Amino acid sequence: MRDPDFIAACHERVLDIYYYWDEKRAGRLMPRRSDLDPLEFHRLLPDVGLVDVVPDERRYVYRLIGTNEAQMRGRDPTGQAVKDAYFGTSVETVYLNYDKVVRDKCPVIDRDPSRTSDDRYICHETIFLPLSEDGENVNMVLFLTVYVPAATIR
Repeated sequence: MRDPDFIAACHERVLDIYYYWDEKRAGRLMPRRSDLDPLEFHRLLPDVGLVDVVPDERRYVYRLIGTNEAQMRGRDPTGQAVKDAYFGTSVETVYLNYDKVVRDKCPVIDRDPSRTSDDRYICHETIFLPLSEDGENVNMVLFLTVYVPAATIR
């Protein structure tokens, strides 16, 4: 499969998780959560998060958050709904990424600098990757965020 156009401009850590996810697809649209072995990408774990896609008003729930991600947020939102513990400009803008991954069943890159709900300005590069137990519906989203100085965003 040809690499998507966005890959060429990605941070090295984003590339590493993308290529790992792509390999684990094994020709399928999306890998299962059980296809992933955290020991195989252990050096990326501090920057990784896993979000459950749930069939109720919560929509998205943080299953786990890496230590770097929790430190940047100033808290660990594990177990909380994204709408209640998001890190970004607004829940609507955060949902745009998750909704696109779930709808289109494909990776999404977010590089938009933003002001957080606690009034911090952040520059980041985040990749959102779909996971599926049945091969058809996204039931989890794996993400990796790299926080970077504004001048280094491509």
